[in-house]
Amino acid sequence: MRFIGSKKHLLNEIDAILLPHLSGNEKSFVDLFAGSNVVAKHFKPMFAITTNDFMAFSRAISEGSVVLNSVPDFAGLHQRGIEDPLKYLQTRDISKYLGETVTREYSPAGPDNRMYFTTENARRIDFIRNKIDFWKKENFITENEFYYLLNALLQAVPFVSNITGTYGAYLKHWDKRAMKSLELNPSAIIDNKEQNNAFSEDSLKLIKKISGDIVYIDPPYNNRQYAPNYHVLETIAKNDNPELHGITGQRNYDDEKSAFSIKRKAVKAMSSMLSNLNFTHAVVSYSTDGIIAEEELLALLKTAAVNEQVIEKRIPYRKYKSKVVKDGGVLYELLFYFQPKTGQHKQRRVITRQKRNQFKEEKSWGFIKSPLNYVGGKYKLLPQIFPLFPKSADIFVDLFSGGGNVGINANAKKIYFNDINSKINGLFRFFQGRDPVNLLKMIHQRIDYFHLSKTNKQGFLDLRNHYNKNPNPIDLYVLVSFSFNYQFRFNNHLQYNNPFGYNRSHFSERMADNLVRFVTRLNNVDAQFTDYYFSDFDFSELTSNSFVYADPPYLITTGSYNDGNRGFVDWTEKQELQLYDVLDALTAKGVKFALSNVMDHKGHSNDLLKRWSQKYHVTDLNYGYQNSSYNTFALESREVLITNY
Repeated sequence: MRFIGSKKHLLNEIDAILLPHLSGNEKSFVDLFAGSNVVAKHFKPMFAITTNDFMAFSRAISEGSVVLNSVPDFAGLHQRGIEDPLKYLQTRDISKYLGETVTREYSPAGPDNRMYFTTENARRIDFIRNKIDFWKKENFITENEFYYLLNALLQAVPFVSNITGTYGAYLKHWDKRAMKSLELNPSAIIDNKEQNNAFSEDSLKLIKKISGDIVYIDPPYNNRQYAPNYHVLETIAKNDNPELHGITGQRNYDDEKSAFSIKRKAVKAMSSMLSNLNFTHAVVSYSTDGIIAEEELLALLKTAAVNEQVIEKRIPYRKYKSKVVKDGGVLYELLFYFQPKTGQHKQRRVITRQKRNQFKEEKSWGFIKSPLNYVGGKYKLLPQIFPLFPKSADIFVDLFSGGGNVGINANAKKIYFNDINSKINGLFRFFQGRDPVNLLKMIHQRIDYFHLSKTNKQGFLDLRNHYNKNPNPIDLYVLVSFSFNYQFRFNNHLQYNNPFGYNRSHFSERMADNLVRFVTRLNNVDAQFTDYYFSDFDFSELTSNSFVYADPPYLITTGSYNDGNRGFVDWTEKQELQLYDVLDALTAKGVKFALSNVMDHKGHSNDLLKRWSQKYHVTDLNYGYQNSSYNTFALESREVLITNY
């Protein structure tokens, strides 16, 4: 897409000024003035992306490309006999279709004879735009599918537009490109396995509400307003049949004027932007031809930067020949990097080389982590145990699902998360089907309401008291986030009684990221949460293609979840033998299983397990419990995976 100020030619320069300063712990990238989204797309493979632009067409492009991690399946259209919606929209016979807004306002078929598009292409644009609106209204397509198609249309329109580059005016003769037939070419979809978001808000208001690791700021730098230059794309994106005026058919954009493009407002707008950057890293793009002089802009950036340290790079750039430029005709693109003062608290995260490498290794696994820091969770073991599992299953049963680390990563047509702790499963049932972004809003609202922090014990106690009187899942999750060791602990009356995690526990960015990824995955699989005692689970529908994973409380450890003092059944030799009987019965039925357990620990031996496991396959795992609350030394532990295949 031809776009004023596109940074496609600057991507390598942006990499060069930003990447050397990153620690490897960064997870998020915000593009505040996304435009054509070229920068956001460039960084998507590396980070979770948030885009923003007050232009509706920019947001539509982002929703239909950057936000998506896979091409939608269009199941609703398939049911109606439309196998390829792009082909349908592009080839459907519209010879008797007269067109609507685009045909009437932007082609010679209209009363004003505007020559943005040929009549044929204008009618095709109208047909496509109104058809996808109809499909969405009738719930034939999802919101993701709607934006995928709208993005394809918006990307196609410039290739048949009779313009020089923007829509400020049309050509008075037909350019060769305008005579071509409209061709839908959807964007390539990159799966970064992250939750990506798109906004269409005033950047000066949005910046006060968001935070993250990296922010890229590429505001308008001269008095060219974007709204009149892209009004045709805006009308197609909104499909709002606006009242137009003038020879070129402009929309009313009085409410869409950017302060950055108004000389008397630009400095104040930039100053406001820079004073609200709750980010670790910032990159700013500008030009020596900008409203704000280079020296003045550098002074503003230094005021906002830690220790007034700002790195500047000047890149020569040939200006439009028709324009008079400064400095004897030499124009420079400007790139600045700095660490914002307002995000300086993020620098307090001390990241050792070992932890950094561990983080990179974890990210490379590609596994989704539970949003719960659950005692005994198997996240760190996933790279060892998943290669030992069947590659796929018709039904996957996570028999002691706990925090759900194993089940959420299963490759199966249906996944059962079973756990006797109905409080945890109730929480997951609450998460299921909800927008993860809205969940985060709910969580932060509760945190703000009770003034929760690492040190506000009274706020925590107020929330705990409120929850025990009025139990609800979202309050439970917030409680756990600020509790000692993040534990789910209840008394025998199922009253939550875990103490405050003073100066340690809090709802961190890592937990938020885990929650978003977990819920996104949960909403895209066939998952069911059950609360059965393990031997009461209904195994009758399992087949030889099914798989059961069992991670019970370990008989010879002292985990807080198996001592019988948390409001749930304790784990004794009785339960141990019952589990063996269940697994033997699955074997007799031809159902595959895998059992996680510990054979030796701190001088204790699980002789029951050793004798029983002799008829199965035993694989030793390399894992220590240094991060678990119930062990401090792991050299004496022998953790194993036992399988019947």
